Amino acid sequence: MVRGRGSASQAAKFTVALLLCLLVCQVDAATYTVGGSNGWTFNMATWPQGKRFRAGDVLEFSYDATIHNVVAVNRVGYTGCITPAGAKVYNSGKDQVKLAKGLNFFICNTAGHCESGMKIAINAV
Repeated sequence: MVRGRGSASQAAKFTVALLLCLLVCQVDAATYTVGGSNGWTFNMATWPQGKRFRAGDVLEFSYDATIHNVVAVNRVGYTGCITPAGAKVYNSGKDQVKLAKGLNFFICNTAGHCESGMKIAINAV
């Protein structure tokens, strides 16, 4: 099959456009330090207010790993301050978590910490 001279040029233009789109999509994601300069700590309920989170954004949890952790939980785990079986537990002290579309819930499951407000609910659009 014989192709015209424009076929290679059109394919190259399409490839460049596709690569640019992929770069823009990756650059679009934001990184948020949970709790700002205070880090992941108590009384976090108001921290998400006024922020617009998107799926793919990254939450960075900074905390003292000897006394805290971060647990990705479901709504039941969030409201009841419990760690469901199979929940992902982060404990490095500098964890990065990519947000999924929809509601994302995080708690500290050290005894009494979640109950003292060391939990956040994030809605990513």
